[in-house]
Amino acid sequence: MNVDIQRQTETGQQPDDPDICRWAEAAYLGDDGAAEMTVRIVDEAESAELNQTYRHKAGPTNVLSFPFETPPGIDLPLLGDLVICAPVVEREANEQHKPTQAHWAHMVVHGSLHLQGYDHIESHQAEHMEALEIDILARLGFSNPYELTQQP
Repeated sequence: MNVDIQRQTETGQQPDDPDICRWAEAAYLGDDGAAEMTVRIVDEAESAELNQTYRHKAGPTNVLSFPFETPPGIDLPLLGDLVICAPVVEREANEQHKPTQAHWAHMVVHGSLHLQGYDHIESHQAEHMEALEIDILARLGFSNPYELTQQP
């Protein structure tokens, strides 16, 4: 799998490129390794602008997924783009009392599954997607991101 990483901000405790690639590869459920995706790490201003433009929601969000829609008759291995807001991911990790690295891994896995057509709009879809995330993250050495964390 080819993962293009674009860093538009240096804020926060960002993971290294090899970690991001490893997490995206673990979340790729295709039968070949030819897939390609972009992970763009941004600040709150860019995240908020994209969230408003494409989801019609105000403010920044943790991860946005933009699946590539292949035109009919064209066979390209492009999955699409993930846009991850570094300050939001770090803030959420702190608020949820989770290791920042674990939350980053969850956002990459979660977004990668969205690029492959998984969703969580309906409850049965959410259960299936969450089960995949839990399994992928466990194989990567991370705990269940949906378990309630203990307050310090």
